[in-house]
Amino acid sequence: MPNSSEQFSITPDGYAPRLKRLRQLSGILDNIITIPGTQIGVGLDPIIGLLPIGGDALGLIFSFYIIIEAAQLGVPTATLGRMVMNVIVDSLVGSIPMLGDLFDFAWRANNYNIILLEEALKFPQQNQKVNNTFILIFSIGLFLLAIVLISIPVILIRILWQVFTGS
Repeated sequence: MPNSSEQFSITPDGYAPRLKRLRQLSGILDNIITIPGTQIGVGLDPIIGLLPIGGDALGLIFSFYIIIEAAQLGVPTATLGRMVMNVIVDSLVGSIPMLGDLFDFAWRANNYNIILLEEALKFPQQNQKVNNTFILIFSIGLFLLAIVLISIPVILIRILWQVFTGS
């Protein structure tokens, strides 16, 4: 896949301002701070993922905003499916204490999704009108996944509490 910093011209239906906004959001979520002396970036997504219980769910909401916008731009369903899988992997693995936090710093689902979006927009003849059923199912899935992401740390904390207190 090409580097997401590669710029190209998008003219149909004025996609450029929307794409610019989505690139900025992706940059904030995945690469806002560059570690001095390296080219490694750290974004808001792994940082808010450190918050117990709701951090990963909040990151999920920001990530799914990019996918909703991509759907409204007419990105093919197959590409949307790949974008959804990137975010699901990021969210589910990211919800595992310690391991998930390390994973969040390495896996850049939002950057990958912007690259997929840019690739889809290069071929507008393949794009299609957003399917409202997709958006509805997608929103219900987002809600259910957010519940799972909030439940995992609560369950783990409860188990650890029982192990350490013996109750």
